[in-house]
Amino acid sequence: MSEGDLQGQDVSRETLDRLRIFADVLKKWNPKINLVSKRSLEDLWVRHIADSVQVFKLAPKGVEHWLDIGSGGGFPGVIAAIIAVDESPKTAFTLIESDQRKSAFLRNAARECGVNIRVISKRIEEVEAQNADILSARALADLSDLLRFAELHLANTGIALFPKGENWKKEVDKSLDEWRFDFDPVTSLTEPNAVILKIRGIIRV
Repeated sequence: MSEGDLQGQDVSRETLDRLRIFADVLKKWNPKINLVSKRSLEDLWVRHIADSVQVFKLAPKGVEHWLDIGSGGGFPGVIAAIIAVDESPKTAFTLIESDQRKSAFLRNAARECGVNIRVISKRIEEVEAQNADILSARALADLSDLLRFAELHLANTGIALFPKGENWKKEVDKSLDEWRFDFDPVTSLTEPNAVILKIRGIIRV
């Protein structure tokens, strides 16, 4: 796929420039700390960047605090923060990443792209409650574990955004043993069998 391919999703020219800078920084760091697989790096724009853009597009604009957990290579957290510069400038972004080298990458990428991001280098369960309006996580854990993190860090009125693969229905069914929640499965633009789960009203049974 070509550079800048966002699967038909509109962003400003300035945002696209920042996304290109991010892609360059990731390619520079990736051989050192393996942020994404070498194979998926060849399809970086669709597989990772466009996939993260669609997560941002599902969130309400103007929220105060967006928390991304297990941020790793910056998906979707850094990508969301880049788009928010133009589309939701009052939103503050916090990324939690326990790996120190990946945290260093996230801080460097944010600086190079000119976005203000707070990176916390701790385990998710060790961080004080964040009371976030949006909580996102990509390729981090199964849904039951993600809901535990949401219980810790998501505001009562907040929304969780979790990209999930083709087995998402099984994950939802399994999690209902322990949780109740409202959810909307939005079909992924980058993978037709995948969804982004938009979740509210999380309550432990």
